[in-house]
Amino acid sequence: MVRDAFDCLVIGGGPAGLTAAIYLARFHLSVLVVDRGKGRARSIPLTHNHAGFPNGITGDALIDRMLEQACKFGAAVREDEVTELRMTEYGFSASVADKVISARAVLLATGVSNKRPDMPTALHDTAVAQNLLRYCPVCDGYEVTDKRVGVLGSGQHGAREALFLRSFTRDVSLIAPYAAHCLAAKDRAALALAGVALMDGPALNYAIEKEKMLVATATGALGFDAVYPALGSTIHGDLARAVGADIADSGCIKVDAHQRTSVAGLYAAGNVVLWL
Repeated sequence: MVRDAFDCLVIGGGPAGLTAAIYLARFHLSVLVVDRGKGRARSIPLTHNHAGFPNGITGDALIDRMLEQACKFGAAVREDEVTELRMTEYGFSASVADKVISARAVLLATGVSNKRPDMPTALHDTAVAQNLLRYCPVCDGYEVTDKRVGVLGSGQHGAREALFLRSFTRDVSLIAPYAAHCLAAKDRAALALAGVALMDGPALNYAIEKEKMLVATATGALGFDAVYPALGSTIHGDLARAVGADIADSGCIKVDAHQRTSVAGLYAAGNVVLWL
């Protein structure tokens, strides 16, 4: 097999991985970015919270600009998947299709995948494109100011997301996705104090109608200007786990203030990390 050697291998071509690649390339280091092309950032219809774009920018355009910038300064980019990561005497080796890539250091920017509501892929993607289904209230809560918002979730995670969104609008409903709500007494009290409506599930069906996201439950159909799934995420930390890096109970990769993992030469950044 062909073996390529780099100063740093960046696994993941989202905003975190590409930001790192830009800096590394400008430090005159040889950098390879390997990305599967399935990152969450490309699905963003229009983001208004990225500095430097007061009129907003699509996820596709943002990633394409960052790719162009990284390549301008010498970073190499490959659309593929790293299937195996190993430690070696001189750093790391990674299996990428028909090649073994050697690198003195590795940055994992593998991110997370949202756990989606049980709906057809075509409907899901259309709802995301129309801003009727949103996944990041930190990023875009401003856009639902004074609108009717549904949060699909329960437990502490669902309660926290509903309470956070309550800071943008008075009309927030927390909908149990599968059955009756499972909430601790303190969470129920906090939701009641904030005026968040509780609706038991299961959520049986979803549809788009008249610029609303409809959620059908056992007690009837509800229409919202936006629905936020609070169902958790799948964290892509397998490569870090394979080389013995410390992993938090949540599945995130533990890093320090310099993005260093517990394994020398292995770094991590973006949504996959937990700062110590």
